[in-house]
Amino acid sequence: MESVVLYRMREGVDRAQVMAVYPRHKAYYEQFKADGGGLLALGPFPPNPVAGSMGLFASREDAERFVASDPFVVEGLAEPHVLDWDPVRFG
Repeated sequence: MESVVLYRMREGVDRAQVMAVYPRHKAYYEQFKADGGGLLALGPFPPNPVAGSMGLFASREDAERFVASDPFVVEGLAEPHVLDWDPVRFG
């Protein structure tokens, strides 16, 4: 079973704060993926990164490990919500 992480930015977080932390977040997710962390996909909900984002992980354990050290969470910008997901794939 895969897992989805939904990030909602905390009340009062603005675009400038998100963009200031983004380089650390990007370096973190690139290293997590390179280390075989089970990251399948991630990204923001356009057009505004403050609208939140979503990540798709191979397992709940991968998702929980990711959010535990993600700069967006550690630095207090995002509130993660981990959901188990049982997808039906087509093709």
